[in-house]
Amino acid sequence: MRTSNSLRWLVVVAGAVMLLAFVAACAGETVEVPGETVVVEKEVIRTVEVPGETVVKEVIKEVEVPGETVVVKEVVTETVEVPGETVVVEKEVVKTVEVPGETVTVEVVKEVQVPGETVVVEKEVVKTVEVPGETVVVEKQVPVEVVKEVVRTVEVPGETIVVKEVVVQEVPGKDYVTDPTTGRVFSAPEYGGTLTYIRPRGPKTPDTWFDGGYAAWAFISPVLEKLSVGNWAIDREVHSWSTTSVPLSALKGALAESWEISADGLTYTFPIRQGVHWHNKAPMNGRELTADDIEFNFHRNFGLGSGFTELSPSYAAFDSAVGIESVTATDKWTVVFKLKEPRLFALDNIIDNYSIYMNPPEVIKEHGDVKDWRNLVGTGPFEMTGFVEGSSVTYTKNPDYWAHDEKYPENRLPYVDELRYLILTEEATRLAALRTGKVDYAGVNGSPAQIISVDVLESLQRTNPELVFWPFKYRSDNSFSMNVSKPPFDDINVRKAIQMALDLDTIYATYYKGYGSTKPQGTIADTVEGWSIPFEEWPEEVRKVYTYDPAGAEALLDAAGHPRGADGTRFKTVLTHYATYDSTFSELIAAYWGEIGIDVEVQVTPAADFSNLRVEGRFEMITAELSGAASPSSAFPTAYWSKARHNHAHVKDPDFDALYEAWVRAGTLEEAQSLTKEALAYALEKHWTIWGGEMPQWNVSQPWVMGYNGELWLGVGQNDSWMARLWIDSALKAAMGH
Repeated sequence: MRTSNSLRWLVVVAGAVMLLAFVAACAGETVEVPGETVVVEKEVIRTVEVPGETVVKEVIKEVEVPGETVVVKEVVTETVEVPGETVVVEKEVVKTVEVPGETVTVEVVKEVQVPGETVVVEKEVVKTVEVPGETVVVEKQVPVEVVKEVVRTVEVPGETIVVKEVVVQEVPGKDYVTDPTTGRVFSAPEYGGTLTYIRPRGPKTPDTWFDGGYAAWAFISPVLEKLSVGNWAIDREVHSWSTTSVPLSALKGALAESWEISADGLTYTFPIRQGVHWHNKAPMNGRELTADDIEFNFHRNFGLGSGFTELSPSYAAFDSAVGIESVTATDKWTVVFKLKEPRLFALDNIIDNYSIYMNPPEVIKEHGDVKDWRNLVGTGPFEMTGFVEGSSVTYTKNPDYWAHDEKYPENRLPYVDELRYLILTEEATRLAALRTGKVDYAGVNGSPAQIISVDVLESLQRTNPELVFWPFKYRSDNSFSMNVSKPPFDDINVRKAIQMALDLDTIYATYYKGYGSTKPQGTIADTVEGWSIPFEEWPEEVRKVYTYDPAGAEALLDAAGHPRGADGTRFKTVLTHYATYDSTFSELIAAYWGEIGIDVEVQVTPAADFSNLRVEGRFEMITAELSGAASPSSAFPTAYWSKARHNHAHVKDPDFDALYEAWVRAGTLEEAQSLTKEALAYALEKHWTIWGGEMPQWNVSQPWVMGYNGELWLGVGQNDSWMARLWIDSALKAAMGH
């Protein structure tokens, strides 16, 4: 049985700055102040549950500040009487201050929920914002260092939880920096150490010619580079790098210093950056990169020029090669691209194609390809120095790397001496590595290792409250495609019935405990303004299909010629489930389809087999991705183009294909937007894909990882490039026993 002593100790633990979990619930009112609006939140109820009784304290505070200095923070201290002891609980109120041009929320209350108790955890977050005529204190993050760590065991009915009590204080004399993109405070950048992260599966080949973006995601982005890279120094309010969107405005030159487009839109000129050297590894031995190297790589990928005209375009170039006529190194430091006709998104495809990375010509000529990782030589911040199949991949710092930290330009990259990712296929093993501090990061970059289970999230928050969780919206990995080239899915009434049979609101309220979103979206997230179609604007006939209506679903199946048999089954089918995604969710969905007489067998399929099955159309139903936060160049729903490699529903629709052909030749953004919306509306009316909602997702980092703000990548397929820009607070890590 839990005693009052455990409650007292947990309150002490809760006082540590790093033990943060859930934001407290607050209600609010608006106070008008000259030049700004201040939303003053009111703390309404706090409940402390103690075995045998529940003590409820209601505290309501209002702050009236018309014409006066804004009061941003209020602390209410109350005493909770517990038999045999007195526990003082501090509560702070959450305030939102709207300053011209920005709205900043001050988070000051957190809760740690433990079975049988609710414990208040206090966090002070204050920053000073200058407003004409006054100073408003909004957010401040106090730099701290761990000076003591105590590990204790807490007995909870049915389980034992190991909780770390971390005592923290500011360390005088230690250097700190303010991140210019977020305002967050970090210990000053330092060099050295190893950054270890997780992937649930290993790579196949480092050669993107054969494996496209999969090679980039799982293998090469720390080693090879493109003509462009994401601007790490961009204000995160402008672009956060925490979605899959890559707007052209967020990219900057990497191997190309800049670019220029001719007035007729047919010529693209790229000055190549001087002073960039290939790794000091045979056969390159540190040779300087030249324009000839860039020409060679584009010839190889697009089947152009001497030696490659007999090759079909590579995996990566399949969709975008048709617009390029020639690629020529006109001198040692200049590459010129000629197009057959103007293409609105040609620049995006040249500088940020998801798998056109620069390989040395000497390596290709000597070995024919780069399938063997030992032959991988690049210009990037790391060299690949180790690969143990099924176990790990190791990258070692390139001491001659050309780039500097965009946020702190005096610092040459990379900071860490070594990158290492562990291939951990089992979730339990991944969680154990996080809990014990064996890894520094787990997330969605490349092969996904992010947290997608609410139960796992809450378990980690209980056992390791020092971990930092980064919620993000990536896309729906909970959706499904049907092979519309095969019966019964070639019948739109069957497709509608399958959608109408799903009670997503109940599933998300229970299984995901209210996290995530069930609001229907198409292939492109409705946050991509100007390119997507919000659900509210869908035709009524389309929207009603997304309302849970099992009786209506059964009527559609009857009309489609699929009555229930003697055993209650209408037909049987197989759902091919991608092993990386949440199979329990697919089982729940299959149960709903069973209620309307569709017998669905869920077959969990490994990643290596899944891709082939999908590309070749050897499936009946299959898990699919929807609502990604795409950039304009990838906003068109190409997943339904008949020639797309990943035509998830195996659609062969000439009317849709005509929309795609018109889109790739669009002359203006307005025309491209119009065609994109038309194609989205067409696909929605056809119901080629089943919406399964957006599940909650979290990346996780250890507290000693500095410089990280929840980023996913720095350009399409550049999943690990940002890791060169992170550093390890070695003193903090050591103080925490790692």
